[in-house]
Parts: sequence; C-alpha cells; structure tokens
Amino acid sequence: MPLPIGDYAMIGDTRTAALVGRDGSIDWMCVPRFDSGACFAALLGDPENGRWLIRPDDEVLSIERAYRGDTLVLDTTMYTAAGVIRLTDLMIPEADHPTLIRQVTGLSGHASVSTELGLRFDYGSIVPWVTQNDGRLHAIAGPEAVVVDASVPLVGRNMHTQGTFDVSAGESVSFVFVHHPSHEPMPERIDPDAAITSAVDWWTSWIQTCTVTSPWAAAVRRSAITLKALTYGPTGGIVAAPTTSLPEEVGGERNWDYRFCWLRDATFTLYALLVNGFHGEATQWRRWLLRAAAGRPEDLQVLYGVAGERRIPEQNVDWLPGYRDSRPVRVGNAARGQFQLDVFGEVLDVLHLTRRFDGANPESDEAWSLQLAILQHLESIWDQPDSSLWEVRGPLQHFTHSKVMAWVGFDRAVKAVERYGRDGPVDHWQRLRDEIHAEVCEQGFDSAQNTFVQAYGSASVDAALLMLPLVGFIPADDPRMLGTVEAIERTLMRDGLVLRYIPNPRLEGLPGDEGCFLPCSFWLADNYALQGRTVEASQLFERLLGLSNDVGLLSEEYDTASGQLVGNFPQAFTHVALVNTAHNLSSEAGPARHRSSESSTDVTG
Repeated sequence: MPLPIGDYAMIGDTRTAALVGRDGSIDWMCVPRFDSGACFAALLGDPENGRWLIRPDDEVLSIERAYRGDTLVLDTTMYTAAGVIRLTDLMIPEADHPTLIRQVTGLSGHASVSTELGLRFDYGSIVPWVTQNDGRLHAIAGPEAVVVDASVPLVGRNMHTQGTFDVSAGESVSFVFVHHPSHEPMPERIDPDAAITSAVDWWTSWIQTCTVTSPWAAAVRRSAITLKALTYGPTGGIVAAPTTSLPEEVGGERNWDYRFCWLRDATFTLYALLVNGFHGEATQWRRWLLRAAAGRPEDLQVLYGVAGERRIPEQNVDWLPGYRDSRPVRVGNAARGQFQLDVFGEVLDVLHLTRRFDGANPESDEAWSLQLAILQHLESIWDQPDSSLWEVRGPLQHFTHSKVMAWVGFDRAVKAVERYGRDGPVDHWQRLRDEIHAEVCEQGFDSAQNTFVQAYGSASVDAALLMLPLVGFIPADDPRMLGTVEAIERTLMRDGLVLRYIPNPRLEGLPGDEGCFLPCSFWLADNYALQGRTVEASQLFERLLGLSNDVGLLSEEYDTASGQLVGNFPQAFTHVALVNTAHNLSSEAGPARHRSSESSTDVTG
C-alpha cells in the first residue's frame, strides 16, 4: 500500500521530478515529453511493480530525514540495531539528461542493505527490455531509455533489478539513474560524489537571491525552492504539481492531473517571486504566459503544457488502481476546454502587474497589444455563465468571483491609461467596470444574510469570495465583506481550516467529498490581516505551517478527519499562498495590500 501522501518528499532538477518515501522508496518519477500534449511520461508509477526501494535488511527502528540546508538534496537517516545508514537522494540541475542519484552511506556500525528497482514506463504499463553492458544496466522501451550505473553488482529477477550489499561507517554505495531518448547513445558515466557537491552548490547559490527577512523566513525559502523545482527551466512554465490523481478524498473520484500550467495562478505566482527577489524567474514566467496566451483571445485556455502546449486530452488510465483505490487515474485534464471567465481577468491583472515593475521594457508594448485584444473579447463574454475557478463539471452558472475578475480586467485597463499613459477607450472601460461592479453588488450579494454568495441566485458562499478584497473589488472592512467572512467562518470552516465550498453532486456533476483547501485558508489569513485582526491572522498562518510535512511540503488539501494531507503533492498554489501570506503578515507592502490598493509603490518595496 502506498505511504500517506505526507510521507513523501520531492526531488527535482527544474525539468524532472520524483517522489521519495520515508521508507526509502521512489514510487513516482516523471519526465517531460512533447507528444500530443502529454507533457510528462511516468517512469515509475505502478504501485505493485513500479518503484525503487533501498533500505536496510534489519528492522528499521527510527527514521529521520531533511533536505540538506536550503537545497533539494534529501538525506534520510535510518537507524537499526546493527548500524545507521544515510540515504541521499537528488537530481542534478541543468544536466544534459534527467539524472537521479541515490547514495547509501554508513554512519555507524554495520548494515546489510537491499535494493530493488521495478522500472516501468508509460504509467506502469510497459516493462522495458533490460540488458547489461560493461557493468551498466540499460532499459529500453519505445522512445524511452534508462541507464543505471551502480557501484555494487545488480541482477535481474522476476522483471525487477535487485542487489544486496553491506556498508560500514565511512563507506558509500552509489546508484546513478539517467533517462535518455532510446535512439541516442548511452550517456557518459557521472561521478556521484562530484554531482552531489554540484547540486548542493547550485541550490545554495540560487536561494541567495531570496530577500525574505520575516519570522517565517525558513518556510518561505523552502516554498521558494519548491516552486523553483516545479518550474520547467527551458520555458519558465510552472506546473501546479508533479503528480496526477492523488485524491481529494481517499477512495473517491475527485482525482485530477495537475502536471500543467494554470493561467489562474499567474498573478499569485508572480507576486510570490517578486517579493522574494526572484526577478529572473518572474520574467521567465511572464514570457511563458505571453507565448501561451498568444493567438485569438477566444482561444485562451485555462491551462497549458510546460512549453505552452494546448492539446491536453483527458483519459483514464484503467490499468492502475489509483492511490489507495482512488479511481479513476486521469492523464490530461478536460478543464482546459472549459469556459472559465475569471482567467481573462487574471491574465489582464498579471500583465498590469508586470507593467508596474518594468514598464519601460519593450515586452510591455507586446503585452499591451495582447491586453487590448483580450479586453475586446472580455466585453462580449463577461455577462455569460461559466465553470468558475473551481472548474465544476456541472451546469454553467453566474459565479460571483468570475464576475469580479471580469471587473478586475477592466479596472486594470483603466489604470494602465491613467497611470502609465497607455492608449485606449478609458471612458468606455470605466463604464463597463462600474456596470459589472453594480451588478455583482446587486445579484451576487444576499442582503438578508449580509453576505456575498457563490453564484447569482444562490444562498451559499464559497471561499473564492475571500478574493474580493484581495483584488481591490471591495475593502476588507466593508460591512458586506465582514458579513461574508463571518458566513465563511460559520459554514465552510472545519477544525480551523477552510473548504472551497460545500460539495453539491447535482451542480458539480461529481459525487464525493473533499478536504479543506489550503490556499483558501491562507486567503482567510490575508483577509484577517487586511481587517486588522493580526492575532487571528498569525494564529491561522501558524496552524497552516504546522500542517507541512517533516520536510516543509504541503499538498492541495487537508483531511481534518484523518489528519492527512490529500490531493496532488506538493502543490505550487499552496506554497505560493504561503509565501504571499507570510509577506502580508510581516510587511505593510505585502501582496494583499499591493493588489487590493493598487498603489503605485514598487511591489518589492
């Protein structure tokens, strides 16, 4: 049975990622592949056969693990009665091919250790043809190939590669795993010790850019490293998570493929990068966005592949049982074809944000041309029902948050003219902005309950309403927003955390339940901060930090009943929210105040 989701750590090289379990297993590894929109191919992922386990033969009495400083080099220390070993796992940033290194080092005593590699391609469906040549293991199936160099003998048995070896204090055994196209020659051998040193130096050098000085600096740095690891280096695209179909409810159907780049995350992500001093990554992300969004505005998608691929067909991988029998396992994401109105506002907002910090950049002119085209299209669609940021698969509705984000689009266009001298029909945009604002306040607000509602005509709230003050639609201390926060606290909070909404199978087209949505809980802390409820904001933030696993990672959701992280892992959106809230609580110049006030102050001030 797979470990609890929180028992995994991630290693990566800004192109590839793998999940490493506390027990010394690697159960999932994916590499990018640009064919028919399938942006990642899983090399491990069959829970019965596809994994790589390294652990002592004697009973493990206890396990400790941690990343080595501010890096993505993972050390797992296993204690047995006979000896103590350290398992070091990492990938090599900027290597020619995706390269994974596993090194076992004896720390004390003497230990017998076993390794078993079950290499499976294409989501566990293909067993490769394995040969040995000059002491090197070579596995091939179709376009994929892997070479494994080991400092101990390995043998094939029952479609697995196995080995047993002894380590004493001061001794090390290394394994180097390199993925490459099968039509190319095997890559040259790599010195594992030099590679570990190089990886530590690379991450240590990269994180020096981080300018955070808040009381939560360690958590912010770990989140920044996680976001960097979820960035596809060649293009700057940031995937939502490196996994697919980790369930929102264990055993349920709410299982989605998150290995893609969502436009909705753009503004949040850009703020998280900028406030930490990562201007290079912010520029890369903005350039990715411009390339992905290029074309007719009506063809704008919700999500794209890591290089901007548009065709991301969703299919069920029926031969996999799913995480703890959570079916179906999905590859691809049908949400890319949904109409989600808020995405247009998010794109317009992020283009406005980038203009604020580099308005003289020639790319700003290109961005304005795109913005004009999107605004013209938004004018014709803002009054239509949509699927919302929650990507519901039921009937389209007039979601309040979606309308607010249409308001954001026109509001930022007005400010582009007023503050940055851009040319455009500002009077017309002002009228549209005011019209949308008035409609939302009339149809998206329930005066009897003194709360904004999830959708026009609904009596329910959703956590997306927490975004209204964060984007500047209404002040956080407005009585209507105070009433909305109270309604969310009353109806959507579970054990101090926030649900996205109360699941409704009829409206969503899906059965089942889900956990508390961690980004929404961070948004509530942001609202508390804007309302001056600083003690409550800090308490909620500390509660959320306490949900991180032992190496500082968070998933999309948290199941309060089981006390377990659920959903895809680690989740970029959650770590982005963590970074932004930390800055909101420690600085008057935090993202929530910048985005809500729309001041002309530099966003890194």
